[in-house]
Amino acid sequence: MTYTITQISIFAENRPGRLAAIAEALESENINILAFSIAEASGFGVIRALVDDPERAFKKLSSLGYVVSTTEVIGIKMHDRPGGLREISRMLGDAGINIEYAYAYTGRPNAVLIIRVDHVDEAINAILSKGGQLIQRTELA
Repeated sequence: MTYTITQISIFAENRPGRLAAIAEALESENINILAFSIAEASGFGVIRALVDDPERAFKKLSSLGYVVSTTEVIGIKMHDRPGGLREISRMLGDAGINIEYAYAYTGRPNAVLIIRVDHVDEAINAILSKGGQLIQRTELA
């Protein structure tokens, strides 16, 4: 099973209309955005997104002049209740795995935590060995 998910990261000027232009470009290719986060850094925004076709999204956005990269992340199902995040972060912390960044979305009965970690395989093993549930790549397609 493949538990890593390809995330695209788009680097764009932090100015009005940039997100709309990116969303429009993806829409024109019929690419669905499943989750995203935006971080600001020195006048630029970093948009991290899970999309249903990361390879096509990468090609489309690159062809429009955006700087785009891909990263493998992990999607973890977590209880959508107080303590859900603590349970998952404790599993990883106890295994000595650092979460570099994370974002989440909710959908009953589970929320999903998307994480970038320093040791992917070890994180997958830590979560699965403690009874955690991971999103498979095929669940996002």
